[in-house]
Amino acid sequence: MAEENDFQKSLIKTVRDFVKKEVLPVASVLELADEYPEYLVEQMKQLGFFGATIDEEYGGSAMGTESYALLVEELAKGWMSLTGVLNTHLLVANMIQTSGTEEQKQRFLPYMATGDRRAALCITEPEAGTDVAAIQTTAILDGDDYVLNGRKMYITNGRYSSIYAIVCKTDIDIDPMHKGISVLIGEKSQGLNVVRDIPKLGYRGVETTEITFDDYRVPRTNLLGGFEGHGFAHVMSGLELGRINVASRAVGVARAALEAAIQYSQKRETFGKPIAEHQAIQQKIAEMATRVKAAHLLVLDAAKKKDQGVRADLEAGMAKLFASETCLFVATEAMRIHGGAGYIQDLPVERYFRDAPLMIIGEGTNEIQRQVITKNIMKNYPSGDFIYES
Repeated sequence: MAEENDFQKSLIKTVRDFVKKEVLPVASVLELADEYPEYLVEQMKQLGFFGATIDEEYGGSAMGTESYALLVEELAKGWMSLTGVLNTHLLVANMIQTSGTEEQKQRFLPYMATGDRRAALCITEPEAGTDVAAIQTTAILDGDDYVLNGRKMYITNGRYSSIYAIVCKTDIDIDPMHKGISVLIGEKSQGLNVVRDIPKLGYRGVETTEITFDDYRVPRTNLLGGFEGHGFAHVMSGLELGRINVASRAVGVARAALEAAIQYSQKRETFGKPIAEHQAIQQKIAEMATRVKAAHLLVLDAAKKKDQGVRADLEAGMAKLFASETCLFVATEAMRIHGGAGYIQDLPVERYFRDAPLMIIGEGTNEIQRQVITKNIMKNYPSGDFIYES
């Protein structure tokens, strides 16, 4: 762990106490039942988590990205699903805070900071995920309202939110297509339909939904920033924080899996001694621990750069790529170290194994991350020295 300041030490203690007292006793039961953790969400509201990155003038804590990353990591170590509730909500808050009009900030952020109103980000569609410009949801201006029609998939917080940041096309003819994309801030009303909760391998307990818009009306005043055609930039800016969040989640799950493996290997005996004394297990744990430490430091590096007020696309992409691949590797190795005990639901190791793949997909697949990283280096660091020039 890198050196934390006093605020971060206090924050980590707060999250750890919450996880130990409230989360760990119920996480496995709620996760296996795929039951929404309403009580835990209420506790997160009381602790101020939903206002973590929102400015103080709107009722938030205004913590930096590095502190937020530490919060997410510790929370994910207890139960990764809870961090999904936060990530989507604060992504939308960040978009409003950085790109919204002052009237929009005053209208939405104070309620979002308390968690009394939670937000969902509606980007992905059946035929458009990584390629955001390919979305088909349309918003046609009709008097003082936009009328939306379309369909969104894999929407976290879709059922329990009351605010929806909807990525849509306000100009279907413009070329290039991304210039026709806007973001509208919608609220629950006629025409917005949560049609189903989507069953998942992991990341259970928190809903992932399919949403349709059928002549759904959103006031013109809810156009994010007040201008059409800026939606693509809004989304890309928001995903920078989102990728740091996903990377932090991955480190949290990886740490939980690693700790479980270390503890189990010291208790489980074969051939007259703990399996931790067998070279094969020692090789695994050394590799797991090294990758987890490196992933943690990559996340903090990305968060620190974002806190400096400059773009951290490269660092966030690297952190997300490496941390998520590390998480999948460590969760798999932890299950193998546990043997049969790692495959059954008596222990949380199988949950870590099921949760890990989400991070290699969420906020942009790792395949697209590799492309983005390379393009960024070629464009901004043609000498190849991105370490010291960045």
